[in-house]
This record gives sequence, structure tokens and C-alpha cells, in this order.
Amino acid sequence: MTIQPPFRGNETVQSANKMPLGQLASVRGGSSEFLFVLLPGFSMLSLTAALETLQNANAAAGLPVYTWILCGLDGRPVPSSIGVEMPVDVSLKDSRPDHEIVIVSDLSVEKLNIDALCVWLARHARGQVRVTGIGTGAYILARAGVLGSAPVTIHWQYRDMFRETFPCSALSHRVQHSDGCRCSSSGGVSSIDLLLDLIEQTHGKSFSNSVAEMMNYSTIRELQTTLRADVPMSARISHPKVATALAAMEQNIEYPLALVELARRAAVSIRQLERLFRKNLEITPRQAYMRLRLQRAYLLLIQTAIGLPEIALACGFQTTGHFYKCFRVEYGASPTQIRTGRQG
Repeated sequence: MTIQPPFRGNETVQSANKMPLGQLASVRGGSSEFLFVLLPGFSMLSLTAALETLQNANAAAGLPVYTWILCGLDGRPVPSSIGVEMPVDVSLKDSRPDHEIVIVSDLSVEKLNIDALCVWLARHARGQVRVTGIGTGAYILARAGVLGSAPVTIHWQYRDMFRETFPCSALSHRVQHSDGCRCSSSGGVSSIDLLLDLIEQTHGKSFSNSVAEMMNYSTIRELQTTLRADVPMSARISHPKVATALAAMEQNIEYPLALVELARRAAVSIRQLERLFRKNLEITPRQAYMRLRLQRAYLLLIQTAIGLPEIALACGFQTTGHFYKCFRVEYGASPTQIRTGRQG
């Protein structure tokens, strides 16, 4: 299924909620143009959230202060995460490098052939050219070597893979970063927050707030500033003792802590810790710890090419054989079968 090209932001804007003339004067200095580079399987939610924010900025101003171009690697419609193919305006090789660049990608980004895109980025993402990665776009920026020391964020399912693959990059817990020339968001509605911040940097807080109000997003925007991109298990548990023990587990995957140390950090006895885990999670602390380590291993298996012995060590297993045994019990398939897609 292919949809029609979306509104590009350069048509005449008609709005009953235009800005007051005093505010409007601050946005008459010309328009900003974005080049959205869509990767196969990109998140439609991430893209439309970003484009709707720009469109609402145009509606709030009453004139096209933002325009955008959609770009595909080869110029053909790009399949999205929901199976809808998005038409694009230009191919990568025919695009101009004088726009703000936004890379939109989603899951399985590590399996894509992005060599040409990395070369293109390395050539054009220089100086004060702002490059933004949405969803898993930070992975592309890191692969292309254009991140530098900028802190980035990425979709929570790819955080472990990103750490292992790019250990020198500064991975943030925030859902979006909009400072400097290297920006990123973890995808979904966090694209709205990122674009609102970029709008604020250019046209001021009052105008950005007007855009948020048009989108009925003002209250949600305040909440978003308190959220984290990683959503650890410990943050989803209300009991403080259990949450403390889980946080210690999450922070010590490669070198697992002894049960007595977990109990000490939670300020309870071992027996009490076991009772609290059974009551709140219906599993023991040892089972919870093993599950966290195996979840980390699973993500590294499907998202990286790291060898199985290295994954075993990174997840706290001293031998590959023990890792294989525990993994098969948890997932009903061996690590090799999961990595190759054969789970029979």
C-alpha cells in the first residue's frame, strides 16, 4: 500500500488560530527546511509526530516557516513499520546537503545496508549542519562516525546493543536530546518534544508553547521531561525494597552480585528479600536476576554480531555451556537458533 505524499509545509496556510502579530514578527525571517531520510521499516508514528509538529508550527504562524523534503535511499517509496509505503521526493544521491538532516529508522536497523548513507553523512554532516536521529537513528549517526562527543538517546530496545557496539559514545537516559548539532529522540511521541524544542530554539518559547497548545500537547510535554528512555524493570515496581534490589541487578549484569549483597543494598534480610520478590513478582530474586541477564543476552544476539562467548561473559556467565543451558530453558531455543531465526 502506498499513500499520497503528505503536506510539505509550503502551501498557503489557513488557520483560525494564528499567532498574535507581535509574536508572528519573530518568525518572518525565512523558512527552515528539513530533509527527512527514511530507512526501510521506519516508524510511521515517529515520522508523522515530527511532521505534524512542523505543520502545526506553520498553522500557528499563519505562514510556512517550515518546509520539508522526504528522502529515500534510492528514491523509491519506503516501506514503513506498519507496511504502508511512503512516497519520497528525492533519492539520497540527488538530495541537497543544505538542509537540516533527520534520519528516521526503527527496529532491525542493524540489518540494513547503510554503507552509502554513512558515506553520505560523513561527507555532508560537517560544521554547523544539524543532524538528528529519531527512533534508532542514533545508531546510524554512530556508524557514520558523526556523533563526536554529543550525548544521544535511542529506542529502549536498542540501548544494550548501542552500548556494546559503541562503548565510547555518551548514551543518555533522556527521551530526547535537542542541543547542539547532533540531536536524537527515542522515537514515537518523543519526536514531538524534540521538534518543539528545535522550534523554541529558533522562534522562542512563546511560539513553541503556541504550537504545543494547538496540538493539545502542553500537559503531556511537561510530563515527558520527567521520563527516561530505558524504562528499567525497577522503575515499574512500586515496592521500594524490591525496586532497589532490581536496580542493583540491572546495574551489575556482567558481574552479578551475590544474594547477600542484594539484600544488604535493599536493607533487608535474605529471607525477607525472597519473600518480597515472591509477593511482588511471583519469582525469586535469583530467577529475576537470571531473567534480566538472559534478556540482555537476547537483545545482543538479535541486534549485534558479537560472538556467543563474548555475549555469555557480558551477561555474567562464566562458561558458554552454562549460558546455552539457561538460555534454552528461558526461550525454548538455543542462542544459535535465535540468532539465525531457526527456533524449531
